[in-house]
Amino acid sequence: MPNRLADAVSPYLRAHADNPVDWHPWGEEALTEAAERDVPLFLSIGYATCHWCHVMARESFSDAALAARLNAEFVPVKIDREEHPDVDAAYLAAAAAFTPNLGWPLSVFATPEGQTFFAGTYFPPEPRAGMPGFGQILDAVTDAWKNRRADVADTARRVTQALRSLREDADAGADAAGSAAGADDGGGTALPTVGSLRRAAESLALAEDPEFGGFGSAPAFSGPKFPAVPALGFLLVAGDPVADRAVRHTLRAMAVSPLRDGVDGGFFRYGTRRDWSEPHYERMLYDNAGLLRLYADAATGDDAREFAAVADGVASFLLGTLRVGGGFASAQDSESEVDGVRREGAYYRLAASERERQPAPALDEKVLTGWNGLAIGALAHAGALLSRPEWVDAARAVADGLLAAHVSSDGGMLLRASLDGRASAASAALDDYGLFACGLLDVFLATGEPGYARAARALVDATLRAAEAGPRPAVFAVPGGGDPVLAAHALVADADASEGAYPGGMSSLADAARVLYALSDDARYQEAAGAAIRTIAPAALRSPIAFGGALQVAVALAGELQQLVVVVPHGGEGAGNGDGADIRAAVAERVRRESAGTVGVVVTQAQASALADDGFGLFDDRSARDGVATEYLCRAFTCELPRPFAR
Repeated sequence: MPNRLADAVSPYLRAHADNPVDWHPWGEEALTEAAERDVPLFLSIGYATCHWCHVMARESFSDAALAARLNAEFVPVKIDREEHPDVDAAYLAAAAAFTPNLGWPLSVFATPEGQTFFAGTYFPPEPRAGMPGFGQILDAVTDAWKNRRADVADTARRVTQALRSLREDADAGADAAGSAAGADDGGGTALPTVGSLRRAAESLALAEDPEFGGFGSAPAFSGPKFPAVPALGFLLVAGDPVADRAVRHTLRAMAVSPLRDGVDGGFFRYGTRRDWSEPHYERMLYDNAGLLRLYADAATGDDAREFAAVADGVASFLLGTLRVGGGFASAQDSESEVDGVRREGAYYRLAASERERQPAPALDEKVLTGWNGLAIGALAHAGALLSRPEWVDAARAVADGLLAAHVSSDGGMLLRASLDGRASAASAALDDYGLFACGLLDVFLATGEPGYARAARALVDATLRAAEAGPRPAVFAVPGGGDPVLAAHALVADADASEGAYPGGMSSLADAARVLYALSDDARYQEAAGAAIRTIAPAALRSPIAFGGALQVAVALAGELQQLVVVVPHGGEGAGNGDGADIRAAVAERVRRESAGTVGVVVTQAQASALADDGFGLFDDRSARDGVATEYLCRAFTCELPRPFAR
């Protein structure tokens, strides 16, 4: 049989290339074959560092008898959820009709039109611990397809219609949020007020585990316990003392817990117990990028030295382990061979000297645009704040590589993923645009280089134009549309707006638009940021743990807009008041002390002139006076007189 996965961009698909299963990649070809053969689709969705995906691959997909049945009675399709997040979201939504325990591997049985009629997650090859065996599942599905086709079609139709109804309701809500004036308590369609955000932060802080930190402290709690980085970030900026104590307690607890690798400083994905012990040992780029930013931002007062050291460890992990030729790898596996035996977590339980004699767990070297945006933003931001210019330089290098390889010539279209310079055919997602735009703006704020601000603006503008041209009410939309196969078969299900692990596309684009407004005085960006947050605000205030990214943007929008521009003479040195690197660190520290709506940047006189010419109005008529670094402090574009910069 042809091997359709051997040359895939996704390492997850490549790992299944030698299975006896006749896997197809996601695409129209698989649906066409299912229709021609009149057999169902079997969609197996996972990712390269997923432990239970490995287990099912070894147990079921490597079994010759089970593989023969899959090949004869189905069209098997293997999908990397990280490469195709829209496909994953659509089938997760459908799978919720069949199981409350969603996760990966996700196992979906669908009609040749792609409509789900049964779904589950991991299935062992034989019955085990109350779970049916995979062979039994195949028996039941095949019997239903051959002998009860009308029931199968009815189930698929009802699931699809239910998802369409949910989407129509969401569209109606988005339309109303964009046009109606709401109550001032943040519970309607207005932006959340300072008071409503404080109450949300207090309720979230009260849910913190008082002993071990994090969220989940009931006596019967059995995990998993995730870092929930966006929620912790919201607590840190909320301006509430109870929230501040809670987040710092959690950060201290995580720093000394088994969730953090004591050898290289990287964090694992989650702990399976209250005390963060027995981690799930895969290490994700997005978690570590978010935690780098969080620890850097929290490195103040009594926590300054401890948290800065944690940030240093995370940055070292990113740059020393996850850095690959084209950017940052998506993740590092939980499994590896230790003394010739493949086990989960065994490598990470070794001391540093013992690790040197063992192969390290594999990397998923797939470079994802959005996740790399998180990483470059965190490195640039933390590097400026903690006076680590080498982190800023690394962020610039990755940003430059992505701008060259993942962005179209007009600056408005993105790739989702690449591997060793080869582009994936997968469509970019909304979070690719938002997270990369935010990362580019962080690099701009850390360097003053106008090109990064221009590139971020081009991405946000492209999503605004796509929304205006689209058939549905939206603030931001993916240029060129989403996955073409989903769209062709009317299978599109909106991704969940919640953001437990990292900020979503809508909130990250809102944040990028907020910063662009502060730099340009272009009201389009302010209006877009507000409209996006209004659509999310009611759900976010009800469930702050699931919407930490959106709530951080809401805090910034509710606060006073302050803009600090420091112009240094050509060459970056301000005579008599320090060099450019010191000034950047001082500006970053001043911004941290101010409200969440504050934006600060150091630019040379040449950079200020170029930015003004590019339409960034904040930089009009900004110059270094009398040969020294000169600060311009503005509040919503009303500026004080220029004066020599003072720390």
